[in-house]
Amino acid sequence: MAEQEEDFSSLPLPDRFVHKNWKVRKQGYEDAAKAFEVTPDESDPVFRPFLQDSGLWKGAVADSNVAAQQEGINALCSFLKFGGREACTKTRNVTVTPIVEKGLSSTRAATKQSSLEALLLFVELDKADPIVEDLLPALSNKQPKIIAAALAALTAIFHAYGVKIVDPKATLKALPKVFGHADKNVRAEASNLVVELYRWLREAIKTLFWNDLKPVQQQDLEKLFETVKQEPHPKQERLLRSQQAAVAKATAVTEDDGYGEEDAEDEPAEIDAFDLAEPVDVANKIPKDFFENLASTKWKDRKNALDALYVIVKVDRIKDGSFDELVATLAKCMKDANIAVVTVAANCVEALAKGLRKSFGKFRGRIMSPMLERLKEKKQAVADALGAALDAVFASTSLSDCLEEIFEFLKHKNPQVKLETLRFLIRCLKTTRVAPSKPEVKSIADAATKLLTESTEVTRSGGAEVLGTLMKIMGERAMNPYLDGLDDIRKTKIKEYFDIAEVKAKDKPKPVAPPPKAAPPSGKKVVGKRTAPAAKKAPPRASTPQKEASPPPEAPKPSVGRGLPSKLGGPSKSSLAPPGGALKLQKRLAGPGGASAPTLASPKRNIASPTFDDEPTPAPKIGLGGRGLAGRPLGKPTPTHSEPAIPTAAPGMSALERAELEDLRSDRDRLQKLTDDLRAEKSKHASQINELQNQNAQLIEDHTRDVLSIKAKETQLVRARSDAEAAEQMVQKQQREIDRLKRELARMTRAVSPPMMDDHIYRDAGMNVNGTNHIVSGVDRYESSRASREVGYQRARSYMSSPSEEKENEGLLGARGEKLGSPGERARHLGDRGSSPGGSREERREGESGQPIESWRRAAEVTSQLKARIEQMKARQGLNRPH
Repeated sequence: MAEQEEDFSSLPLPDRFVHKNWKVRKQGYEDAAKAFEVTPDESDPVFRPFLQDSGLWKGAVADSNVAAQQEGINALCSFLKFGGREACTKTRNVTVTPIVEKGLSSTRAATKQSSLEALLLFVELDKADPIVEDLLPALSNKQPKIIAAALAALTAIFHAYGVKIVDPKATLKALPKVFGHADKNVRAEASNLVVELYRWLREAIKTLFWNDLKPVQQQDLEKLFETVKQEPHPKQERLLRSQQAAVAKATAVTEDDGYGEEDAEDEPAEIDAFDLAEPVDVANKIPKDFFENLASTKWKDRKNALDALYVIVKVDRIKDGSFDELVATLAKCMKDANIAVVTVAANCVEALAKGLRKSFGKFRGRIMSPMLERLKEKKQAVADALGAALDAVFASTSLSDCLEEIFEFLKHKNPQVKLETLRFLIRCLKTTRVAPSKPEVKSIADAATKLLTESTEVTRSGGAEVLGTLMKIMGERAMNPYLDGLDDIRKTKIKEYFDIAEVKAKDKPKPVAPPPKAAPPSGKKVVGKRTAPAAKKAPPRASTPQKEASPPPEAPKPSVGRGLPSKLGGPSKSSLAPPGGALKLQKRLAGPGGASAPTLASPKRNIASPTFDDEPTPAPKIGLGGRGLAGRPLGKPTPTHSEPAIPTAAPGMSALERAELEDLRSDRDRLQKLTDDLRAEKSKHASQINELQNQNAQLIEDHTRDVLSIKAKETQLVRARSDAEAAEQMVQKQQREIDRLKRELARMTRAVSPPMMDDHIYRDAGMNVNGTNHIVSGVDRYESSRASREVGYQRARSYMSSPSEEKENEGLLGARGEKLGSPGERARHLGDRGSSPGGSREERREGESGQPIESWRRAAEVTSQLKARIEQMKARQGLNRPH
């Protein structure tokens, strides 16, 4: 046994990998792992045999002995860990499939863990796509345990690297088939994979496979999603080798700065359905008669055409194509008179912009202005549709591209357009991911400040919200210059919006480079040393003329303050200072004019050499800064003359002049204080004026509204009066019509009734006493005819007479009946008295001879009564006949 062990250990590692004895193979795997761990770098010779023959690893990971297989997979992990990217690319094509089929489905937990680690290392060293492509075919394997193991491996890969590194499209497309598997373990692992993907993708995961699942499976997954919704957004737990190198490099560069940590804490970018969806060619799906129907004069035809277009373009991702004519047509639809057409057109623009994303940016100039102009519609449904379309268009462009149109419509005369444009600007500031530049910040701040003085409260609040949101992006310090002229109330409101604003862009100023900071310390030290010698050297060189002897007392005066005015005072005395500065500048800046320096400074070269090194140091403080010699004397003459000019002359002043100087200083301080007070008061008055103007505008608006209300009430009152007069005229007309009908009815009644017979009555007046029988018979005939006339008369009067007239007629008839009675009663009465023609002659004779005078009287009374009744009837009927 000892001889065999020595022989086995002396064999090369590749030979031991393919040995028939599993123990030899196992020992070879272990020795290979140890050899890989001690290599200094990836180019060590121990890796070369395994790179040249990658088939060695195929047998190692699929070893028939489970113990040897475990060590073989461990050796592969060590090989990948220390072999680098080349070790990954050379071996993954032959090892991933055996690992999935033999390693992930092994009964040993250690083997499963090593197999999973090997797959994660393959992803870490290069990329995930080849590994996922080798794992997906395993989902169609006949053995359920292999399918479940492959799903578990995919879950682990997504959990470690996230969907930014591992593309989830192919995996999501294969999920419906897995959910239909008969094995419950496969379905359980599929659910775990979907939940892991939901952690990264959220609702965007449902765009690819959700409709292919059964309702029961959808409900089960929704329950699992509820627990994930409460968790924070996941982060990548394991970095690729390329990412690790980038992080290490960035850490080394930003070690002294604090920006590296801030960048690392940025929120991960959201992944939506657009990133996962496949592009759809909608240009070929548009109906051929679309543009013809859209040009129809009937609004229903135009709306139906747009509805059909919306169904076509409502997809997650649209393939880029030629949409110029379509966008131009939709822009024309924004001017349509029917708001339903405008709403559907806005929905189509929104869907088209969301489907094309950045490709839609080239159409912004055509579609944005018509949509902003159409914001004048007060109906909320139209405003919402246009706002959503504008947001989609903005997402395809940038804030800088849209500011020109926004500023133009913020000045619109229509208050509704101005308000909706302001709201659009606020949404743009909240959603933009790029902070605006300083000129753009100034333009936005100026436009928002003007809106703070508007008459309507909503517009003023919108202007404050713009400033608050802009302050959230740029920072309080950058926005302070734009808020100086505002009152405290508006500043407080802007601060409130600043606190609640949520933005996606942050302005990060670049750190100041440290190298320029090393120069100022040396200059400051030398300035203090060099000022005194410069003042001493000037007088001895300029002592030859007599006129130049007087200026020397003035030279020390400026030197007390700064030391610089001595060089600017006299041209002849300060001629020595420039050569020294020019000599130093010739070395630094290679500027012209340095040739004259050696001629002037040559007599004192041995003494001036140490002073020249110290002398030019004041130049940076003066403001030379690389701008040449001309910048040197002009750097700070104004600040040195303004305030120090008075104190420098103090040693040569008298007490009176000093007192006057103090008075002037006190007067200056008092005037300065007074100026500050006046400025503060002016600012206060300006704010009060603005407030009063706003109140005045509000009162004017209220007065206008009240006047319009009063006019509306007056109009209503006038209309009511006209309606009442029309109703009164109608009533009068109806009354006249009723009177006319009554007269017509009376006329018809008179035409129908027979004429009254008055001849008997007149004849009866001339009868003698012996003609009594004739009178009685005439009376009977008259009574019968009169009775018939009374019946017709009563029928006619029943239609046209009033109740009072009926009562009067009834009274008359009743009286007449009581007196005259009916014809039958009179006949009986006359018969009883012997006046009937059938009576005996004796009785007639007795009557004629006995009471002739009494019969005559009775006949006369009856005749007079009849005449009176006839006259009454004529009077009632309006008939005036001559007797």
